Amino acid sequence: MYKLHPINLGILPLLVLLFFLVSCTTEKKENKLSGNILLCGFGVGLSLIDSPTSANTEEPFLCSGQDGNVYLSWIEKQASLATLKYAKLIEGKWSAPTTIAEGNRWFVNWADHPVLAVNKTGVMMAHYLEMSDTGTYTYDIKIVIKKAASNQWSEPFTLHDDGVKAEHGFVSMSPLENGNFFLTWLDGRNTSGAHHDHHGGGAMTIRGAILNSEGRKLEEWALDQRVCDCCQTTNGVTADGLIAVYRDRSDEEVRDMSYVMYANNKWSEPKILFADNWKINGCPVNGPSVSTSGTEVVVGWFSAAENEPKVQVIFSQNNGESFGTPIRLDQGKAIGRVKTTFINSDMAFVSWMEGNQIVGAMVNQNEISERYVLANSSVQRSSGFPQLAKWNDQVVLAWTDPELNQIKTGFINIK
Repeated sequence: MYKLHPINLGILPLLVLLFFLVSCTTEKKENKLSGNILLCGFGVGLSLIDSPTSANTEEPFLCSGQDGNVYLSWIEKQASLATLKYAKLIEGKWSAPTTIAEGNRWFVNWADHPVLAVNKTGVMMAHYLEMSDTGTYTYDIKIVIKKAASNQWSEPFTLHDDGVKAEHGFVSMSPLENGNFFLTWLDGRNTSGAHHDHHGGGAMTIRGAILNSEGRKLEEWALDQRVCDCCQTTNGVTADGLIAVYRDRSDEEVRDMSYVMYANNKWSEPKILFADNWKINGCPVNGPSVSTSGTEVVVGWFSAAENEPKVQVIFSQNNGESFGTPIRLDQGKAIGRVKTTFINSDMAFVSWMEGNQIVGAMVNQNEISERYVLANSSVQRSSGFPQLAKWNDQVVLAWTDPELNQIKTGFINIK
């Protein structure tokens, strides 16, 4: 069984050390949610990393680059100006922030955050959202690229070519072995610019595309013609091809997780990941998270069918051809915001939120480790979605501290 290291205290005066141990024991008793969920300081096994972000920052995203590095991106806001920045993790510390792009017509949203991907040659691809018209949800996906040998980001271009003034967002990116990038996104070209119930317009769709490192679109597909309106998409690369996971939407307003796979030069039909049978008339804004490791696939997600909030994970050992039995992770106070990352060929680390606490656990298809509270956050939308990324033998956690209005980061030490 994997365990989490305690916080590295370093060399402290004996009095401070004793005080910490006493307070830690007290906090474990006072903050125990249920079972083995414990809180000790900033979290059992969580060592803080000095954040590269300043005040007025939000929408963190962690990227495990194909080049072996971890990158953190975020948005800084000053009045109407939004700036997308990133930093690279070097020897356990964040580099100085670098600006990717900025603008004063951006759509900045707590759930629809920019993402970043890095291929094995160091080419970086990122996106942000820019208003295309006066409607609240009329915005486009803008893509920018930076070559490994360059310090300059490209001029932005629009990912989708429908030309419709509608909602486009919730992007996911995965680098491919050949240097290209696989992208998925929610596309509102059929909704007549409406949002959520669409007021008689068409349904939200999910689309996918392959872009090369120059930004040229090589292929594009409609993956599902009716999906939930504003839950994050997620995608990954398997030993056989590609997988995309998203919240679907039936004619009866059942919004469970579905997935599609690309293998042998064709896409599968959408499949239900697991029938929670969550019937809900509005989008819960709570998407899934997929991670892949060779033929292994893990998906974590949130559901509240029958008014019972749950966080579950499910594993596949055959590239997503079939999945096992779901494993419930939460202990009764889940609000979702799930993230997954493989730490080896079959063991994943999963984080989620129980009330205002970020909780994590090691899990494989057979067992769950103790569940640990990693950090305090908030149920408010301003706290956003905590992020995970694998780095060497550790997992990096990033989250927004709503009281400080700043992004925090830390190592989750794994043994």
